[in-house]
Amino acid sequence: MTPNGAAIRAIREARELGLNRLAHLIGKSPGYLSRVETGQRGAADGTLHRIAEELHVPLAAILKGEPP
Repeated sequence: MTPNGAAIRAIREARELGLNRLAHLIGKSPGYLSRVETGQRGAADGTLHRIAEELHVPLAAILKGEPP
């Protein structure tokens, strides 16, 4: 699975959830999450599931090729 970093950021910001807070909720560093959002790195399937769960969206909403 390939994360859609722009979708993750857009949904996170729409939910008024800060980068640091989401990173804490998923157990990752803010730098890691920032790199996922900017497309500089991928993310493990488990991490993507955690991100979707914390953003309260279906997993497909944060994957490349899927609408946010």
